[in-house]
Amino acid sequence: MELRQVGDTGVWVSALGLGTVKLGRDQGVKYPNRFTIPDDRQASALLTRARQLGINLIDTAPAYGNSEQRLGELLARQRRDWVICTKVGEEFEQGKSRYDFTPEHIRNSVERSLKRIQTDYLDLVMVHSSGDDEAILQRHDPLGVLAEMKRRGMIRAFGMSTKTVSGGILAASRSDCVMVTYNLDYRDEQPVLDYCSSHNKGVLIKKALGSGHLSRDLEDPVTANLDFILRHPAVTSIVLGTINQDHLANNVAICNALLSSQL
Repeated sequence: MELRQVGDTGVWVSALGLGTVKLGRDQGVKYPNRFTIPDDRQASALLTRARQLGINLIDTAPAYGNSEQRLGELLARQRRDWVICTKVGEEFEQGKSRYDFTPEHIRNSVERSLKRIQTDYLDLVMVHSSGDDEAILQRHDPLGVLAEMKRRGMIRAFGMSTKTVSGGILAASRSDCVMVTYNLDYRDEQPVLDYCSSHNKGVLIKKALGSGHLSRDLEDPVTANLDFILRHPAVTSIVLGTINQDHLANNVAICNALLSSQL
């Protein structure tokens, strides 16, 4: 699996990353099919398979149930093998999300994630937007707090998981990386990718496969969407959430074939 640098941070991630919401949360999710959270044996096997396939990026968040805590246990002896991305700002409690972007909460959230994941540094930390990107950035300056924590060596790179074009560009201008939605059915945020491409900023792609709700008009929607996404020069990594090892292996095979064909 090809490795790509997140901007100019020195953090290198695989072209496909593994999303882990399904390791810790099965409430309030928008997948078309129900699923069972895997037990530790199944989760460990999934992570082992991901590394065998060349994936080194894991995406988690406090809002993903107990995903962070589980990863801390499962990766206790493998920390140097992984690039771990987590988030700040969103909490999922009693079946609902709540948001807190105050500097105090941002700092406390990072420190809590360090303890949960059982590590002394985090590779990537993203602000988990509620949707009002610009207001969040201007009212609370969470990226400024994360920049301070980067200077202190607690995190290696930081950015924001955004939901608007204006917010995505603003976040990219103030950080190392953004996470945006981008696929054949949703191209609204392409200007953010274009900005990042011309300013050497990292881009992680979320909902690349529409959270399982891809257009059925295509013969092979997975390949078509991955091909479309990987053709944009700004894309650093596509984060796909799955607990199915066969799906994971198939996605990696498709990605590798597409990357080879695009050389």
